[in-house]
Amino acid sequence: MSPFWQAWFQFWLVSMIVFALIVAGGALPGTDAPLRMGLALTSMGPPTDLTPAGRFMIGILGGVFLGWMVMFALVLRQAVAMGRAGRPLWLAATVGMASWYALDSTLSVATGFGLNVVPNTLALAMFLIGVAGSKVLARDG
Repeated sequence: MSPFWQAWFQFWLVSMIVFALIVAGGALPGTDAPLRMGLALTSMGPPTDLTPAGRFMIGILGGVFLGWMVMFALVLRQAVAMGRAGRPLWLAATVGMASWYALDSTLSVATGFGLNVVPNTLALAMFLIGVAGSKVLARDG
């Protein structure tokens, strides 16, 4: 993989990790401002009051998302190191991203937060542009 596409995926991963930390920050009143702003933008209304149970779930979600991105970083690093033999790892990562996108976006629309599909689409598009541009899923021959 060229240095350009390696940098592309590094940027994508850093962006996703920052997002995970913003979500996790919503668990505490002192660090929830970025999340509140995101909620206001995706609901087109005033920021939601966060209940203790809501803060708990947001904290868990941020932690799960962060763990997912750390796993992505390690898997993609290994896939790059494996060269063409890393194709199954790239395929697994792509299917995982598509699965997340389908469920998250569908539930966002169903629960009245359809604008969340915009950042979801951006995250998926950035990943897929890297996959397509780097040709990591191209078959040999």
